[in-house]
Amino acid sequence: MEASSGTEEPVSRCCAVSGELVSVAHALSLPAESYSNDPDIEMAWAMRAMQHAEVYYKLISSVDPQFLKLTKVDDQIYSEFRENFEKLRIDVLDPEELKSESAKEKWRPFCLKFDGIVEDFNYGTLLRLDCSQGYTEENTIFAPRIQFFAIEIARNREGCNKAVYTSVKDKEEKGANNGGEKGADSGGETEKEANKEINKSGETAM
Repeated sequence: MEASSGTEEPVSRCCAVSGELVSVAHALSLPAESYSNDPDIEMAWAMRAMQHAEVYYKLISSVDPQFLKLTKVDDQIYSEFRENFEKLRIDVLDPEELKSESAKEKWRPFCLKFDGIVEDFNYGTLLRLDCSQGYTEENTIFAPRIQFFAIEIARNREGCNKAVYTSVKDKEEKGANNGGEKGADSGGETEKEANKEINKSGETAM
């Protein structure tokens, strides 16, 4: 997923704080499990994950999530996910359902099914625990990219992410009522920016 231009300054500061990252390009070419013990690689992954989260949250805030297509194989991901995790609650995730040893054993074969199908399927991403809330420290955990896709595709299709979109739209409407055309124009611009993240085939650029 392409990073938005507004993240360039924070990214530069992060690089300066950490000194020179060993090689950001090399770090980001490694699978998620490779960075756990290296602070430089961990920071590189954190920056990329933050950019990914920023763009995704902007999308579900500005476009009705049920219309988002995150990958070329959304149908397959969703079908396999619900076949293997039929009763998993996705609106508010229990970290134990993702991170415990028993959970990892169940998730591993699911994730490996998409090796070679979903690009960078095991890259680290940020996943919200409570889908009605944003990416706060308390509401966020690291997860492999395919796990993020599986849960967020399900949240979009099952209406869980609608709460974020509705909340933002309600605030925009109140702003428009209080501020006249200025508030309405601001909301329109936000949606236009989000729509740029969706390519011509209707697939979200992630």
